[in-house]
Amino acid sequence: MSLLKRLFGGGGGKSKVEPEIYKGFNVFPEPIKEAGGYRVAARIEKDVDGEVKSHQLIRADVCQSEQDALEISANKAKVLIDEKGDRVFG
Repeated sequence: MSLLKRLFGGGGGKSKVEPEIYKGFNVFPEPIKEAGGYRVAARIEKDVDGEVKSHQLIRADVCQSEQDALEISANKAKVLIDEKGDRVFG
């Protein structure tokens, strides 16, 4: 499946990893499988005034191991949360 399909709804649905709760945000590490390994990616969600806000984080980093990509994806999402907080949603 192409990267664009995964980004815009054709990726097969729910994450296979349970979210980690970090500072009130749900962090779903969702690396994208590519020919060279796994691209670092994560979904960040938070309930804001009764509405679930979501942000898709995709980095240029590619890891050989899916497990490494999962860990790095979660860590990159946490750094973004630390830097931007609720501003991550725009």
